[in-house]
Amino acid sequence: MSKLFKQVFCAICLAALCATALANPPARPIRFAMTPAFLHDQHALLAQWRIYLETRLKQPVEFVQRDRYRDTMDLLQQQKVEFAWICDYPFIMLKNDVRLMSVAINGSNPTYRSYLIVPARDVKTRNVMDLKGGVFAYADPYSNTGYLVPRYEIKRQGADPTTFFKRTFFTWSHRKAIDAVAAGLAQGAAVDSFVWDSLAKVRPDITSKTRIAWQSEDYGFPPIVAQNQVSTADFKRMQTVLLGMTTEPEGRALLARLNLNGFIAGSPKLYNSVSDMMTAFGEP
Repeated sequence: MSKLFKQVFCAICLAALCATALANPPARPIRFAMTPAFLHDQHALLAQWRIYLETRLKQPVEFVQRDRYRDTMDLLQQQKVEFAWICDYPFIMLKNDVRLMSVAINGSNPTYRSYLIVPARDVKTRNVMDLKGGVFAYADPYSNTGYLVPRYEIKRQGADPTTFFKRTFFTWSHRKAIDAVAAGLAQGAAVDSFVWDSLAKVRPDITSKTRIAWQSEDYGFPPIVAQNQVSTADFKRMQTVLLGMTTEPEGRALLARLNLNGFIAGSPKLYNSVSDMMTAFGEP
């Protein structure tokens, strides 16, 4: 085979490969944002869940993690992600930008609560009003259980949330709010019951340094949403995979690691009480 023939042959093969690549470009990744809740620092678990989703969707999946709820909300509004697991407070605020896709089953219901936690040595506090003039840790300014609920309780009792405590600070996650109380950096905090309960299973040495002094009513569990530009077909594909996790062993094993019992389609009505509390503060 002559040198010229080899060069021509190689050129033809390269052109064929390029044409094939252009005709069959790699599938774009599905971008799935996560708020800084309990899963935020569970990298091995997220990697396993990503592989599970990719296998069933037959498409790459990219989990996008941010340190603040506002950052995740921006990703949705700027259409930089297709799906996100967000808090119920942002869901109400983004009602014109997203669609409810699924809600997790926590225990036996698609709900969770706000826990008012205090240091374990504090055996007297029974509600947030007992912490007047103290130091309080908020999870995030867009958190229902970690910000809206305690402020609403203070307002409901006729006090001003902005001046009620001597000092407040944001930890930017429920896990860090628990750490702050456990370490004695705050005299109290309001946290997501799911986060506290999940942490209690894997790090009881931390949660045992806190005490649940009060629990709120039930609220709709933080929803998984799709931004409005997601096609009906893609919406349905992702929803079907999530809702079907309870039907197969691998899915059930993942749910167990997530400390959940499954996903349902859910209803926006689950979040009516959160909307009512927001209205009390002139939102959204």
